[in-house]
Amino acid sequence: MKTSLGLIYTVAALSCISCTTTPSAPAENGFSFEDSFVSDVIDVKEKHLSPAYWIKPDADQIILTAAQIETFNAQNIAADDTLNDVRAMSDTLNREDLLSHIRSISKIPGYPRIYTDGTTVTESDFARYEASLNLDGITADNPVRFALAVKRTSIRTYPTDDLLFSHDATDRDIERFQESTLFPGDAVAVLHESADGKWALIQSYNYTAWAPLSDLAIGPRESVFDYVDADNFLLITGDKVSTVFNPEVPAVSELSLDMGVRVPLSRPDALSTNLYGQNPYLNHMVLLPVRDAAGALDFKHALIQRKADVHVGYLPYTQSNIIKQAFKFLGERYGWGHRYHGRDCTGFVSEVYRTFGIVMPRNSGDQRDGDIGINDRYKKNEDQAAKIERLKQASPGDLVYIPGHVLMVLGQSDGQPFAIHDVHGMRYKLPDGTLYSGTLNGVSITPILPLEFNSTESYVDRILSIKTVR
Repeated sequence: MKTSLGLIYTVAALSCISCTTTPSAPAENGFSFEDSFVSDVIDVKEKHLSPAYWIKPDADQIILTAAQIETFNAQNIAADDTLNDVRAMSDTLNREDLLSHIRSISKIPGYPRIYTDGTTVTESDFARYEASLNLDGITADNPVRFALAVKRTSIRTYPTDDLLFSHDATDRDIERFQESTLFPGDAVAVLHESADGKWALIQSYNYTAWAPLSDLAIGPRESVFDYVDADNFLLITGDKVSTVFNPEVPAVSELSLDMGVRVPLSRPDALSTNLYGQNPYLNHMVLLPVRDAAGALDFKHALIQRKADVHVGYLPYTQSNIIKQAFKFLGERYGWGHRYHGRDCTGFVSEVYRTFGIVMPRNSGDQRDGDIGINDRYKKNEDQAAKIERLKQASPGDLVYIPGHVLMVLGQSDGQPFAIHDVHGMRYKLPDGTLYSGTLNGVSITPILPLEFNSTESYVDRILSIKTVR
C-alpha cells in the first residue's frame, strides 16, 4: 500500500558527498537558483529542476482526447476491482456484503504496534477498536446513503484518530491507521456508522475506509451526482489553491483545494456583482458542498481568484502538461496516505493524472497489477537488460513500479533516464561500496539506472512493471 515502510533508494555514487555550499551558476535554459544549490543526490543539477528542461518540441501533442479519456475510464472501472462506480451502488447492502466491506479495511494487524509515545498497543486496545466497528448494528438489509466531502479529510483503517506506528519505527512519518484522504466535492457512498456515531464507513471511487461524519454532507443520490457530473467546472491545477476569505460563511472561506479537485462554476444573476460584500468580477465563482445544521447536504457559493492556478475544464492530456503538473509538487513534504497535508507516491501520481480526468487505483500494487494502460511486466531480478532498454525508451509520464513504490519518468538526461517521485527515504552506494543512508521525504528528482535497493539488489532488479497511461 502506498510506499512500504522503510523503502529506500540507493545511488551508486554521490555528486556532493560533503554537501558543501557552492555558489550557484546559470544553468541550461537560463534556470538558476538565487541562493546556493546543495544536493546529496547523484547527478541532479539545477537544470533538472526546471520543467522546461524536460519538455521536448513535440510534447504538446494530444495523447488522448477528452472523449477517449472518458471511454478509457469507463473501461478501466468495469475491468478493475479496485475502481468503483459509486453512483451505481444499490440502495442497500446485505449483512455479508457489508461485513466484507468492513473487513476489507479493518483488520487487526499481524505485527506489533506502538503509540506516538512508544507505548505498546495492547490486545485490549485492539478490542476497543474492534468494538468501535459497530458490528452489532449490522442488519439483514443495511441502507446505503450518499454524501459529498466538505473538506480535505483523512480516511482511516478504524474509526479513530489514534495514531499507531510500527513497533520499530524511528520516526512518526508512517502512521499505520492512515489510509488516504477525501477532497472537497468527492462523492462517496456511506455504508455504515461507528458505534459512537462519529465515523462513517465510506466507499469512494478507489477506496473503502472510515471518514469523520462531521466532514461529510449526506444528501439525495441525485443531488450528489448532479454536483460531481457538472459539465461547467473549474479544475484546481496548482498544488493547492484556497478560496477567497469571506466573513459570512466560514465553511467556504479560505478552503484549501488540492490539485485535481473540480468544482462547478456558478454565477447567478443575483450574485453577479456582490458576494459576501465583495464584487466577484475578478474571481471565479464556484459552488461548494457544505453541511447544514443537521449535517445534511447544502451548497454555498465561493470565490477563487482568477489569478490562481486553475483551469476551466480538464487540462489537455499531453507530455508537456504531465511534466508541468508533476513539477508543481516538487519539494512538497512526503505524506504517507496524504498525511501532513501532502501526499505519498501513488497520491502524487493520481493527482497529476486527475488533472486530465484520468482515474487511477489508490495503492501502488493495485496500480501496478491492473491492466490500465500499456504494461511491460517483469520478474524481480530478471530481464535486467530488457528493463534498462525500456527505461531508456520511456516517455514522460510513464510509471515505474517496484514493490511498494512508483516513480514517474521525466525523460533522458546526460545519457540516463530520470524520474520524479514522492519518496520517504534514500540510500546509495559510495565509491568504496558502502551504503549511505539519507533522507528525501518529499517530491524529488533522481536518476533511475544508478539506484540500488539494498546492498545486494539494484533498483532495476526490483522493477516489476513499467506502465504507459494511454
